[in-house]
Formats: sequence, structure tokens, C-alpha cells
Amino acid sequence: MREIRPLRQEDWDGYVQISMNAYPGMRVNTAVEQDRLRNRAQRMNADPTITFYGLFEDGSLRGVMRLHDFTMRLHGAELPVGGVGAVAVDLFHKKRRIAYDLIQFFLDHYRERGAPLAVLYPFRPDFYKEMGFGYGRKLNQYRIKPADLPAGDQRQNVAPLTKRDRHALVACYNRFMAQNNGLMALSDFAVNAFFHGPKLRLAGYWQDGLLRGYLVFLFEPLGEENFLRNNLIVRRLVYETPEALRGLLAFLRSQADQIERVILHTQEEDFHLLLADPRNGRIPLMPSVYQETNVQGMGIMYRLIDLPRYFALLREHNFGGQTVRLQVTLTDSFYPVNGGSWLIDFVDGRARLRESGDCDVEIQLDVAEFSSLVVGATDFRRLMMYGLATISDRHYIDIVHRLFYTEKKPLCMSSF
Repeated sequence: MREIRPLRQEDWDGYVQISMNAYPGMRVNTAVEQDRLRNRAQRMNADPTITFYGLFEDGSLRGVMRLHDFTMRLHGAELPVGGVGAVAVDLFHKKRRIAYDLIQFFLDHYRERGAPLAVLYPFRPDFYKEMGFGYGRKLNQYRIKPADLPAGDQRQNVAPLTKRDRHALVACYNRFMAQNNGLMALSDFAVNAFFHGPKLRLAGYWQDGLLRGYLVFLFEPLGEENFLRNNLIVRRLVYETPEALRGLLAFLRSQADQIERVILHTQEEDFHLLLADPRNGRIPLMPSVYQETNVQGMGIMYRLIDLPRYFALLREHNFGGQTVRLQVTLTDSFYPVNGGSWLIDFVDGRARLRESGDCDVEIQLDVAEFSSLVVGATDFRRLMMYGLATISDRHYIDIVHRLFYTEKKPLCMSSF
């Protein structure tokens, strides 16, 4: 018989064994490394928003996962959202639907707690796409020569951040979160990791006594043969104002004497406009004379788990100012309770669900694509063009497009 419950003190050794075998890339081999993994997990588990769960079969631990109680700022509203990470199955019990049961529990857990959405970072995107998770925005990796970053006098406002600046950092992030779409509130564990990570450095931009932006970064040696050659890896870039952005980039530019390249990760699609030369140093050309500026990666995935709850929490959001009665029919083979048809009455952009009645138009699509649509990671016209959605009357394509379109594409800076 299977049971899924939070891990207890006697379960942590089993957690370490399952995790180190499921993720050999973590290189957890020695007793010291195993203790480090166990201690870090227990510190995370002490955060009230993070809980480790195990799947037990006849009393033996067969699989583990870590659940995160997130608060996401989406379309101007704060939504409870469930996150899952570190899903791992015992090496000798794979292909027995253990991961399937863990994810089903995860979805049930947060649906019962009123969360309309679930999020994760996939170890295999196709695996979770089949489970109904839709793709979010891609991440861009730039490899920038420091001299190609903009210079500016604002650098004088940049100073190192210490533990005394913890509250200022959280306040800055919260204001940044309110300006953007899709960001999730910082957990205590995440903030502590910034200030206690042995390799991490923090720099902040101060303006009129307020922290208006910050960098979290570290140095990475290019190789063991020359300790003087390093790259600078930017883990977080948060800014509220153009001045803060310019000041932080000018600070990075000033590191040219010590740094070969600044490796910066961002979901912003137009970041190359800031750079004197956005090329990343790779020689090969793309077709014609396009030169490589950055590489992209697919990461965060979103899943709608309760459509009525989603629209109830966004009752004050303006869905494009449109007036239309829309029927949404979702296919959800992995989580059938979430599939079906709903009638949504949009009046001047405000949405209300109706129990019955006629619709003006119906759209049909899989929950994965609808999930990407409702967070703003894609738009309805694109889904139609790709054949990923159907509509009963093509005259309504533009109206449905405007319902879900947002200029603020979703960002995610939470690692889990």
C-alpha cells in the first residue's frame, strides 16, 4: 500500500540515498557530501513555505519531492501557486508510476488549498508536457565583454550589500514584483541563501535612501592554469528604475581589468539593445550573416489546475476590455478533474463564470497550451497559427486574442 506524507526525522537518510542516485550530477559520494545534502534539505524544510514529501510503499521510501507554497503576482493580483522540485524515484523502483503518483498528489494538494496554478522546472520538458504543463518564457544567456556594457556616472551609487540590508533587498524585490508579471515572493530560505552563500556577492544601487536595484553574482575561473582569468556570473539582476539598471551595468563594466566576460541570464527579449556589441564570441554564422548574440534555454513550466478558481482570483483584472461570452473546452488527460467546458462571460474585460447559457464562441485546446496562454507566455493568435487551438467562429480570433494578451510577459526568478 502506498502513502505520501511529509518526511520525518528517520526518513532523511533514505532521502539522501534516493536523491544522490537520481541526480548523480550532484556528485554526492562521500559521507561529508551526503551530510551537506541532508543538512541543506533540513534547513529548507524548516522554512514554513517548503515541505519535503516522500512516497512510501509498505513502509519503505520509494520516491521524494519538495513542495513550495508560492505567492505569484499575476496580472496585478496575488495568487497562491504550488511549486514542486527535486522529484526523485528510487533507482530500483523506476517505471512503477511513482513519479506519476507524486505529481498527482502535488496537484491535488494545491488544488485543495485554493491554488489555481502549479509550476515546476522540468528535468525533461516532454515528460511534463504530457502531464499538462505548458511552456513559459525562455531564458537568454549573454556572454558579454565588460567594455560592451554601458558606462555611466550612476556607478557611484552602487555599494556592497550586507546582512543589514536584508529588509531593503526584500522591499526592493517586492516593488519590482509589483511592476512585473509572474514573479513569486521571496522565501526566507532564498533570501538567506543570498547573504550566506560562500561564493555569492551582492551589490546594490541606492537612490534617495532607497535600494532601487541589486545584483547577485559570483566569480568563475576560466581554468586552473591561470587564476587571474575569470568570468563574472550574474545570478540575479533586479532594478526598479532606468538609473538603477544603468548604475548596476556600469558597475559590471568597471570590472574589465579582472573579468573576461560577464555571463548574464535574463528573460528580457530586448536586452541586446543595451550592448555596444552583443555578440557572444562564437565564430560560426547563422544563415546569411546573422551572428550569435545569446543562447536560449527552456525552463519554467506552468499548469492550470483550477479554472474557476483562476477567474475568481482575477475578477478585478481587465481582460483586454472585451465583451464576449466564451466557452472554454479543455483537454486534460493527466488530471481529468481539471478538464471539461466552462462558460465565461466577459463584460468590458471583467470575467464571470456562468452555470448555463449560450456562448458567442467556443475555443478548444489542451490544458498545457491554455496554461501558457493564461499566464501570458504566448498569445491566442500564435496558438491558432500553430494549430494548437481551435475556434468555432474565426471572426472572434482577434477578440479572444485581446482577452488574454499582455505586454508584460511572465518572469520567474525563483529557483526551486
